[in-house]
Amino acid sequence: MPAPDDGRSSGVVPTSVDVRTLIRVGERPPFREYLVALWNYRHFVFFDAKASVQSGNSKDRLGSIWLILNPVLNGLTFYLIFGVLLQVNRGVENFIGYLIIGVFLFQMSTRAISTGARAVPSNLKVIQAFNFPRATLLLSVNVREVLASIPVVITMLVLILLFEPVEDITWLWLLVVPALLLQTVFNLGVGLILARVVSRVNDVANVISFAMRIWMYASCVMFPITLFDPYPAVRTVIELNPLYQVLTIVRESVLYGEVPAWESWSILAVWAFGAVAIGMIYFWFAEETYGRDE
Repeated sequence: MPAPDDGRSSGVVPTSVDVRTLIRVGERPPFREYLVALWNYRHFVFFDAKASVQSGNSKDRLGSIWLILNPVLNGLTFYLIFGVLLQVNRGVENFIGYLIIGVFLFQMSTRAISTGARAVPSNLKVIQAFNFPRATLLLSVNVREVLASIPVVITMLVLILLFEPVEDITWLWLLVVPALLLQTVFNLGVGLILARVVSRVNDVANVISFAMRIWMYASCVMFPITLFDPYPAVRTVIELNPLYQVLTIVRESVLYGEVPAWESWSILAVWAFGAVAIGMIYFWFAEETYGRDE
């Protein structure tokens, strides 16, 4: 009998492969490696966010001006309803400034959370075509919101200076920056949680707009918290609301020249870092499921 051909006679040399070094495509990496991968994708996140800002309103004649017009028009609507018709402005010092800060800043969270919640289904083809940490989609959404909010915040401050009573510019205005950064971290955490939920149950996306509307009223965007003085339990819940604390910190710093209480910073910081920690872990656990057909 002829000897079995081991391939060497034909010039083919068998090679052993160590399958232990291979990883499954789309496999969820350890959490620490996942965070490192997110950091390695930071340049992609920034440029993707920048491109999204530039092209976001490209089909509209006014383009990115709508980022400013939307909160301005909403603020005017709320002023006519709550300030003129319902007269809830009584007892509120500089109600126009109070309302401007509430509308402008709350809409920032509304856009970031709503868009972040839909990040997985909105980028389904990209998820299915490429292997990358899916949380970069949420990071990109929030970086985009930060970039888009720069002209919005500047417009907000200019409007406050245009309407009577004119506020003095003090060093306290600088506290707007850390307040908005904590707001962004909180938005990211909520977006991560909702993104996983919506990726499994898309119907939840239709409820978010209604939830954000209720959240807006619970954040005292257009009326003072003193309206809830007859209901101490309700007032306590509102004071634990992180977005209410964002508005309170900015209003006290910009409108009233007061150093925000440390309690406000503490509540906001706990919510922000707690939400992003829980959100990142919760989102990472389902990393392998995003983009897969059930």
